[in-house]
Amino acid sequence: MWNLIGLFRSAACGLFSLLALFSHSYGLELKPYKDELFAYPHILETSLNGAFLRLDYQIQRDLRERDEVPEKRVGARYVSSRPSWHVLERTAVLTGARRKHIRVGVLDADTQILLLYIHGKGGNRKQGNADWTFGGNFNRLKNLMVRNQGVYLSPDVKLENSRSTQEIRELIALYRREASQAKVVVACGSMGSQVCYGLAENPGVAGQLSGLFFLGGATDRRLLTSEAYKARVPIVFAHGSADRVYSWERQYQLFRALASKAKGYPVRFRLFESGSHGTPIRMINWRAEINWVLGNLPNGSH
Repeated sequence: MWNLIGLFRSAACGLFSLLALFSHSYGLELKPYKDELFAYPHILETSLNGAFLRLDYQIQRDLRERDEVPEKRVGARYVSSRPSWHVLERTAVLTGARRKHIRVGVLDADTQILLLYIHGKGGNRKQGNADWTFGGNFNRLKNLMVRNQGVYLSPDVKLENSRSTQEIRELIALYRREASQAKVVVACGSMGSQVCYGLAENPGVAGQLSGLFFLGGATDRRLLTSEAYKARVPIVFAHGSADRVYSWERQYQLFRALASKAKGYPVRFRLFESGSHGTPIRMINWRAEINWVLGNLPNGSH
């Protein structure tokens, strides 16, 4: 009888080990977190097998009814205080200058994903750490990181400084010393997009990237010949159709050029109908898009 139990336990352990191995080989996937609250609104149009979505953004429903104080304080159900246990203010010397950044999450050899948010003109590190603005979407991102062995960084970036891209490159290198196996994803908002374009061009960092996000960003067609393009780094564009700062049509043309230039290139475009410049930051479905990135890692690596 005891021999049978022992055999059963051994078989069970072997099965669990096999399942764990299969799960690891399949790749990292962020677990659900408040998916029903942050799901995309109704899809008005889809094309290119879902790579392009036109989404039904409505300011009354998606901003005024979602926020207790419009644009200043989202409803409490959208926010969790758990990430606040892991928020640290940090300073690093980058290109010879001291720069502050906010770190969320536990950094060690088991860190699975390193995600950076680069703010736009006039912003700072605090924007990406804001729990109650932008519909609680940064709070969700922070929760997704701390609940999935991830580390989130929101740095100060002097966008007018020509060294801004190099500073972010050095910040990534600094964190990868302790988390060398972590997937690196960089999300750039508005004018911060110039940093993402700079990273894409840089041979030293492009090969380390697992994904790029352009949220209401500028358009730079050098992306079509960049090192990130050659490495097939997954790219997500998100834009509001009423953006008066950067044209969504120009960004859409860049998206179409990427999609047609290389067969099956991993690229997506999420257009929020009637959305303004800040809408993509409020409405991007972080979990859905990050999981898509992780499922399409460069060179098929998991």
